Amino acid sequence: MAGNDWINGYLEAILDVGPGLDDAKTSLLLRERGRFSPTRYFVEEVITGFDETDLHRSWVRAAATRSPQERNTRLENLCWRIWNLARQKKQLEGEEAQRMAKRRLERERGRREATADMSEDLSEGEKGDTISDISAHGDSTRGRLPRISSVDVMETWASQQKEKKLYIVLISLHGLIRGENMELGRDSDTGGQVKYVVELARALGSMPGVYRVDLLTRQVSSPEVDWSYGEPTEMLTPINSDDFADEIGESSGAYIVRIPFGPRDQYIPKELLWPHIPEFVDGALNHIIQMSKVLGEQISGGQSVWPVAIHGHYADAGDSAALLSGALNVPMVLTGHSLGRDKLEQLLKQGRQSREEINLTYKIMRRIEAEELSLDASEIVITSTRQEIEEQWRLYDGFDPILGRKLRARIKRNVSCYGRFMPRMVVIPPGMEFHHIVPHDGDVDGETTEGDDDHPNSPDPPIWSEIMRFFTNPRKPMILALARPDPKKNITTLVKAFGECRPLRELANLMLIMGNRDDIDEMSSTSASVLLSIIKMIDKYDLYGQVAYPKHHKQSDVPDIYRLAAKTKGVFINPAFIEPFGLTLIEAAAHGLPLVATKNGGPVDIHRVLDNGLLVDPHDQQSIADALLKLVADKQLWAKCQQNGLKNIHLFSWPEHCKTYLSRIASCKPRHPQWQRNDDEVENSESDSPGDSLRDIHDISLNLRFSMDGEKNEGSGNLDSALDSEENPVDGKSKLENAVLNWSKGIPKDARKAGFPEKAYHNFGSGKFPAFRRRKLTFVIAVDCDTITSILEIMEKIFEAVGKERNEGFVGFILSTSFTMSELHSFLVSGGLSISYFDAFICNSGSDLYYPALTTEDSPFTVDLDYHSHIEYRWGGEGLRRTLIRWAASINNKKGESEEIVSEDEEHSTNYCFAFKVQKPGVIPPVKEVRKLMRIQALRCHAIYCQNGTKLNVIPVLASRSQALRYLYVRWGVDLSKMVVFVGECGDTDYEGLLGGIHKTVVLKGVCSNASTNQIHANRSYPLSDVVPFNSPNIVHTSDDACSSADIRGALEKLGLVKG
Repeated sequence: MAGNDWINGYLEAILDVGPGLDDAKTSLLLRERGRFSPTRYFVEEVITGFDETDLHRSWVRAAATRSPQERNTRLENLCWRIWNLARQKKQLEGEEAQRMAKRRLERERGRREATADMSEDLSEGEKGDTISDISAHGDSTRGRLPRISSVDVMETWASQQKEKKLYIVLISLHGLIRGENMELGRDSDTGGQVKYVVELARALGSMPGVYRVDLLTRQVSSPEVDWSYGEPTEMLTPINSDDFADEIGESSGAYIVRIPFGPRDQYIPKELLWPHIPEFVDGALNHIIQMSKVLGEQISGGQSVWPVAIHGHYADAGDSAALLSGALNVPMVLTGHSLGRDKLEQLLKQGRQSREEINLTYKIMRRIEAEELSLDASEIVITSTRQEIEEQWRLYDGFDPILGRKLRARIKRNVSCYGRFMPRMVVIPPGMEFHHIVPHDGDVDGETTEGDDDHPNSPDPPIWSEIMRFFTNPRKPMILALARPDPKKNITTLVKAFGECRPLRELANLMLIMGNRDDIDEMSSTSASVLLSIIKMIDKYDLYGQVAYPKHHKQSDVPDIYRLAAKTKGVFINPAFIEPFGLTLIEAAAHGLPLVATKNGGPVDIHRVLDNGLLVDPHDQQSIADALLKLVADKQLWAKCQQNGLKNIHLFSWPEHCKTYLSRIASCKPRHPQWQRNDDEVENSESDSPGDSLRDIHDISLNLRFSMDGEKNEGSGNLDSALDSEENPVDGKSKLENAVLNWSKGIPKDARKAGFPEKAYHNFGSGKFPAFRRRKLTFVIAVDCDTITSILEIMEKIFEAVGKERNEGFVGFILSTSFTMSELHSFLVSGGLSISYFDAFICNSGSDLYYPALTTEDSPFTVDLDYHSHIEYRWGGEGLRRTLIRWAASINNKKGESEEIVSEDEEHSTNYCFAFKVQKPGVIPPVKEVRKLMRIQALRCHAIYCQNGTKLNVIPVLASRSQALRYLYVRWGVDLSKMVVFVGECGDTDYEGLLGGIHKTVVLKGVCSNASTNQIHANRSYPLSDVVPFNSPNIVHTSDDACSSADIRGALEKLGLVKG
């Protein structure tokens, strides 16, 4: 409120009239006006929607009131409103200061602990680049961005890439996406991001070395939108396709691929898409696998061509890309576009909504967690500007620029980072196609430049007449603003600056292109409010004949709009409070328009490169008016700015953007699904028999050696010697149990060092498992019961419910739990259940995958080593374990109790799962705090409270029980749509991941519904409804709390999976 002198004025007025307004008269006056309630008034009129402009208007009305009593009452109310406003802002500022101080301390503590773990100090010469150096354009970012400026250099680079056949996947979920006639500005979800991703896909598809680009988005088949958004596939017209005509293949090019997910007949805002993300991931996974096989047949001799990268745009697509990256084991790239933490801070500063109200409206906490997960999984984060890195990404737990520099310095020196990783931030400004743009220097009367000689009599575009009909004198320079009517775009301040600057009104017209509208009443309340404010200002300042605000324009009209402004010697302005990049600034410069832009955000970088205009403070109305007047009045300055823009604009071309983009992707370590042996041929081979698999497993069992204690011992010895080494050898059952215990430890990473046969490891886990291929349905039992007895009871009921189908061999079973393999084996044996009842076992919360062995000579299980190589990406190993032990010790010390609250469970820990015992689940930090602590120290992992909160499992970041199911699809072709997952009403903290997707889910009523199980979910950052589509037809509940076998079969009948 600083700088608002009018506030001081009416505060003084209130003080002046104070003696004349006694308490008795005030109370009487308020009562006479209808039992006035200050509390209700402040809630309805202040807290829910105040701003300082409203206060000023109230003061003007109060000052104009003739009646002293009425004026005094109004001034009293104003005083209360100001006091409440000041108190609320002070409270918010105090809370924000506390949060920032706490965050700063946590960040510094995490940095110190990480540095201590790495135990090596860095000299000044080894500290790496600073934040300002993190750029895709060279070692220095001062001055202009050093990009390719020579056609010869680009051609040389292109010739080097021609032999590559890259497949790239882009993801952008929300909004309406199509290749032509984009409806930009139709709603808040269909904006600049839509245009950016379509043009990026088109440009990448035209680059040498890129065979195919898929832009995955949502298929929308709704009467509310055009039919084209329901088309499954749309090919994007290539750019300069003649240059690379010899490389065009059957499936090459760039495509929009629309995946159906969410409500089939509704177009819904992005905030409502979150529960449906898993369904998209499953659909996208199916498309990518099928396309990889098709491309393999076309260009790789039958070997699948996997994406070189999966690139997520915005938080929802980032969350999806992270899951797809983990399921396929391919690199992930992220572009945030706008970030949730930054938006949350801005909304809190406004003081109009509480944190809870913001989360309810924007699902902001779900969005922030998606962005944190995206940071965990991304190898590269692409930003448009350094401001995005310095002021936005550094707000996240998963990114610390200082720690990142230390890690990069250690990597350069080939020194261990102890499992720590920080994604690389890369600045690559968006590109643009300029070959079709011809700047015009003529005026609106038809004078043309030499560039127009070929079409001297071409008619004016229709949009010109639509705009010029607003103006009394259309010859005046046009000040162009192109933005949707959103408060953060700050168009109202622009109109006010124009209206109150008489010299500017006399010299120029104002052209406002604010999206498309049919009826203001049909617009969103926010957009309608902004538009009505603008119309009122036009009336207030009598700007009729000087301001244009057309109702409609097509995307194809935008270049003509720029051309019209340039022909009148106009100026383009972007007055947004903060602009993440500002693609319209580049477009305007390419058409010959000088710029006036906000000094907050990306325009600073653009101005540094183009040097074609002025930067202004968006809050300073006078500064905006002065900058516009300066450019409009000074023709020499205008011409210089235009010349600079046209001279330097090639630095933002799409070919150069894509060249930098592809070079960054090439720096990622190649990753893709790869097995110890190729099973593609096995799947289609009729000559292979179960006997071959038996012999494979038998040969492995004879040669395989492994460590008795997993990673902890390096001694060698085969299974027989391990069994014989027991001090008190007993019968074969004891030997089998010991073997299972050792198998549950997994195969040590240092097996080769210990002298284990290389061949055995290459073959192990790659044998054929024909059971998966003959199942029509796969039932996944993922019920997180309190006791082993309860799990056995549930399994028996499920077996009984599908007894007929099970006996015919059409139904397979997978057991998915947080237990180790040895624990599973023990309770299966105790329950009288055979190992052969199951096709697979997902253990340790999804960090280990086992299959029943075809021979039980040595062990009843075989471990899938390919799955371990699939999930080990960014696994922190011993560095993570040491940090977790230190965390457990700090919890025990903080509570000050003699009994340990959290302790390491070495017996049940494996190579890819660090287990901890929890003695008092009610007093330990929630799982979100554990994840936060690990992220601050650059450790990427997935922490899960399980077994009724009595155990903590920490596994690789992209491992989970739900991801293990996707792995079975990728590895063995298990159809996810033919999969049924059985869960209770609650469960472990990874419970939510089991409910979404294209698989069917049966929720067993009355199971896992006790208070202690629900307690571990109580401190989640967002409600379960933000991540689970409870209204999905794929989710059904049993009808009775008793949950009998008949209830289970009834639920399966509802899903159409079995007959009554």
